[in-house]
Amino acid sequence: MSTPTGGNAFLHELELTVRTELTQAETSQPYEEAVALPIDEWLSDPADDQRYEASLRSLLGAVEALEDGLGPSHHPSPAEVPESVGTARYSPSGPDRYTGPGGW
Repeated sequence: MSTPTGGNAFLHELELTVRTELTQAETSQPYEEAVALPIDEWLSDPADDQRYEASLRSLLGAVEALEDGLGPSHHPSPAEVPESVGTARYSPSGPDRYTGPGGW
């Protein structure tokens, strides 16, 4: 975890908040146990809980990247980009979106 310096105090506080939320999400009832209960006993939808935890992990990664100085202006060199990114063929929002595996 980083330490606050200058303008990073907000990011540091955000990082602490996200880490706290993530710890709570990780220690909540496991998905398998939650879905075994009758739906009227759920405190929250187990699928929503999984999405929330994934969102927290993504947010934590973004905060850490900003704290490390890899903000939006950072563009990775070709050596930093995994080969699989450069070879991706199908994009759900790309021009071939209607002819992809699901097709219309």
